[in-house]
Amino acid sequence: MSNQAQEARQALGARLRGFRKDAGFASGRALARALDWQESKVSRLENGKQNASEDDIKIWCAATGQQEHIDDLIATVRHIDELWQEWRRLLQTGAEKRQHQGLQVYAKTKVFRIWHPTVIWGTLQTAEYAAETFRQVVDYYEIPDDAEAATAKRLERQQYLYQGNRIFNVLLSEQALYSNFGGPEVMKGQLDRLLAVMRLPRLSLGLVPRSAPLSIWPGNSFSMFDDKLVLVETYSAEFSVTQPREIELYTKAFELLKQSAVYGSAVRDLIFAAIHHFDQMPTD
Repeated sequence: MSNQAQEARQALGARLRGFRKDAGFASGRALARALDWQESKVSRLENGKQNASEDDIKIWCAATGQQEHIDDLIATVRHIDELWQEWRRLLQTGAEKRQHQGLQVYAKTKVFRIWHPTVIWGTLQTAEYAAETFRQVVDYYEIPDDAEAATAKRLERQQYLYQGNRIFNVLLSEQALYSNFGGPEVMKGQLDRLLAVMRLPRLSLGLVPRSAPLSIWPGNSFSMFDDKLVLVETYSAEFSVTQPREIELYTKAFELLKQSAVYGSAVRDLIFAAIHHFDQMPTD
């Protein structure tokens, strides 16, 4: 869980603990007995170890005479939930909806800072490469197969490369050139696409070579939208970072990663080397 989400959950737990004590329940065990809950549940909620449901909030507030706080606490619970969204729930109707939500964020953003250590950033993907990634998403999360629609929605992002005065600062690891999605022909098409977009005046494409000295460990991929939002993806979830001090950490990480990156002709050389690598691979 992100630090922001965990801090919010702990703060909520502290408020619930205060309500319990103010109501005269000397211990979590006493409240658990009154609610017919397990004592461990009360402890986990008060210590920020478990997400509270909206029903939990209503029951807790009713038992402690704090009904006037129900709406406020439910709003807090929903905010915590937004900070950490499980992929299975986010993708329960397929992948297209999530791609559509991304378009709304892109439309509002002026400066993008992107770090992808193993995969080509979605906005720079070809249709074939994107389709293969979505097929894997569908299989992995066992969600409705809307890979074709999701691919089309992802490709809509590319309009923002050419519209307005947006600035795109994109960092990839050299490994991203070799992570094989779809086989040699798909990969060569994707690498050709990178060579083409490098010419865009508002796109800065850097690559961190495999042997480059690092000033910070690579970590997970993340996308920064102005100084307002960072999205971080893991296998189980995507979480949003909006707290200024946490955003500053990602800004610092991006600058440290840039120290290891190469640009311009050095990037083209690395891409040509990757194309040559896939040229040597047998095709089915």
